[in-house]
Amino acid sequence: MNIETKTAHFTNPLYLESGRILEPYDITYETYGLLNEDRSNAIWITHALTGSHHAAGVYADENKSGWWDGLIGPGKAVDTEKFFVICANVIGSCFGSTGPISEDYATHKPYRYKFPVITIKDMVKAQRILLDTLGIHKLEAIIGGSMGGMQALQAAVDFPNLAKKVFVLASTHATRPWAIAFNKIAQEAILEDPAFKQGYYDPAEIKAKGLVGLAVGRMAGHISFLSPDSMDKKFGREYKRTDGLYELFGKFQVESYLEYNAYNFTKWFDPLSYLYITKAINIFDLSRGYDNLEEALKAIKSKLYLISFKSDMLFEPKESKEIYDLMQKVHAKEQSDYLEVESSYGHDAFLVEIEKFEDYIKEALNG
Repeated sequence: MNIETKTAHFTNPLYLESGRILEPYDITYETYGLLNEDRSNAIWITHALTGSHHAAGVYADENKSGWWDGLIGPGKAVDTEKFFVICANVIGSCFGSTGPISEDYATHKPYRYKFPVITIKDMVKAQRILLDTLGIHKLEAIIGGSMGGMQALQAAVDFPNLAKKVFVLASTHATRPWAIAFNKIAQEAILEDPAFKQGYYDPAEIKAKGLVGLAVGRMAGHISFLSPDSMDKKFGREYKRTDGLYELFGKFQVESYLEYNAYNFTKWFDPLSYLYITKAINIFDLSRGYDNLEEALKAIKSKLYLISFKSDMLFEPKESKEIYDLMQKVHAKEQSDYLEVESSYGHDAFLVEIEKFEDYIKEALNG
């Protein structure tokens, strides 16, 4: 599979939903496959909270594949022999696109808290500008899960003539208190960690040593990505064989798993980016600027495919079903479709149980 990673630099101002301006700014993106002659075979992939532009394939010098590699590639549901696929790192993130730790051109120092609050709408707007510079004005589809699903929904409303089809997985039209509460734990843990230094930490030091506050917050977040059943199946009540049952700090396997993943995470994801992106998720509301959600959904012209997962505790199936029911009310019935996937895995099923929905996406794309 042909993988190309590039960074686009923009000098024109990006007018943000908050009223502030970001300029200049960069967007790092990755493409797979080839764009056809009339530029009509493009698919836009949008990533979740800690995702990046590296959605598929394996780099020559690494073993780890892209985060949605099971879905994207030659002969897969999103077939790169047929489609030209593009995935961009959102603004505010820490994988090449401009974010809070990027250099402010006016001071030549990292933005840190001077970086403006970014919304899902802003992320989508910046990526649409990227598509325009690439000469891509029509898409076969937009596909995203979780925060990526928020972006896909926002794009469907803001740019109704852009995509034929829009796939929204494990997402919502407005973040509910349950999800905001998990994000609050992470935000508070980061802010109260002395090593965070009120946002004036050395990124190289965090990358080398990690950040306890971010690790604690990530543990809380990780719990929301799973489900009680998936934890039972994955860990049961297994105890670490090297620890004594009556040692105060002896651990169950689930505790070791959370520690290992969370502390490793802090060495590759920036804490300020985590604060900014969770803020964007918390304030996401598709109906902002409209009288209500129904009015926002009336703007959609794409065919909307909504996929939820039965055991998802972060964005419950009823949240996708609410969007579907309103779509059925305000549009022709064939303009939207809904699939609730039988799964006990939890929210992250959209990343790990691809076999349960890949045929649905493949048939919709080829249909």
